[in-house]
Amino acid sequence: MTSVSPIRPKALPDAQTVLSVTHWTDRLFSFRVARPASLRFRSGEFVMIGLLKEDGKPLLRAYSIASPAWDDELEFYSIKVEDGPLTSRLQHIRPGDEIILRPKPVGTLVHDALLPGSRLWFFSTGTGIAPFASLIREPQTYEDYDRVILTHTCRNVADLEYGRQLVEQVRSDEMLRELTEGGVDKLIYYPTTTQQQSPKTGRITDLLSSGEIFRDLGIEGMTPDTDRAMVCGSIGLNTDLKEILEGFGLREGANSEPAEYVVEKAFVG
Repeated sequence: MTSVSPIRPKALPDAQTVLSVTHWTDRLFSFRVARPASLRFRSGEFVMIGLLKEDGKPLLRAYSIASPAWDDELEFYSIKVEDGPLTSRLQHIRPGDEIILRPKPVGTLVHDALLPGSRLWFFSTGTGIAPFASLIREPQTYEDYDRVILTHTCRNVADLEYGRQLVEQVRSDEMLRELTEGGVDKLIYYPTTTQQQSPKTGRITDLLSSGEIFRDLGIEGMTPDTDRAMVCGSIGLNTDLKEILEGFGLREGANSEPAEYVVEKAFVG
């Protein structure tokens, strides 16, 4: 295994130091970097990060910031792609190395892109949970909604560990616990697998279409009057979920025109 050579800040002003790295499985890892003092972002947004190529030019990809807007550090959650131009190298970073970070956050998975509602759904697959890792640690999420439902679908049980620990962390955090409880558990975690057997097996699209998820959670269904949703996954999943959500009467929103659901359009390779 080889490591990526550190990028010297003097040669690259956008370099940030890697503070920690966690390898969750042989395909998934997360890492934290120092947060630029001038960086301001809304929970759920993404930035461009990357490394220098051999020719000295930057290789950048869009990554959702998994840490909330109030965090002093920036967390990212990534897949490992052996032949991926960026992730084949990025997976070998170690504390003390440096990555490029362009401090210009953007994105659609933000509260401003949704109209007010009472129930918020986060639909994620794989590393698509990253923006929701930010949002479920954001106090505004619980101030704006009575119930918050985080769904996370992966192939295997081990792939769910990042999300499981994340929810456990939120529920044990003193500040967030006061917001998430309120007489009922405001944060609902609904993990599913598609290949390995688990307590709940099935694609989230099938579970929605059949109504099984609603029966599991004791919810009658989704309506544009009460429900808001954010979606982050593969292009295929996003397309399928858009059709399902619109079948419930929800309309796609944007920063410039808030509505009932939004979909992330940034992908990592």
